[in-house]
Amino acid sequence: MRLAPTRPMARQILTFAVVGVINTATYYGLYLLFLFRLPYLAAHVLAFALSMVGSFFLNAHFTYRTRPTWRKFLLFPLTNATNFLITTAGVYVIVDVLHAGNTLAPLLASAAAIPVTFVVSRTIMLPRDRGAPAQPPVR
Repeated sequence: MRLAPTRPMARQILTFAVVGVINTATYYGLYLLFLFRLPYLAAHVLAFALSMVGSFFLNAHFTYRTRPTWRKFLLFPLTNATNFLITTAGVYVIVDVLHAGNTLAPLLASAAAIPVTFVVSRTIMLPRDRGAPAQPPVR
């Protein structure tokens, strides 16, 4: 028997996607702006860090509807560690190995990290028992 995702989970996935689009647009705009003065990898790192702060607050408020705390804020970069590694390696491969140019490289490289980022961010942003199925009482 196949179980459909619960409504809160479906809403979270949809909202996470919308926040991701906003975050990606913010990142990409900053990346292009920083390219005027910085090498592409420095532009990527700085744009990534700044957009991650915005992503934290948007996901806390809209996606997971949870209060942002210092603990979550400090753990949130862990959710993006895999994303950062995948996108950075992807940008490097696209630009330096494939010689495909640095303008669209970050957008292409980021697609593979999205599902992992959702799972890890959900784990950090929500209490452990909130998403778990209800357990029958022990008698």
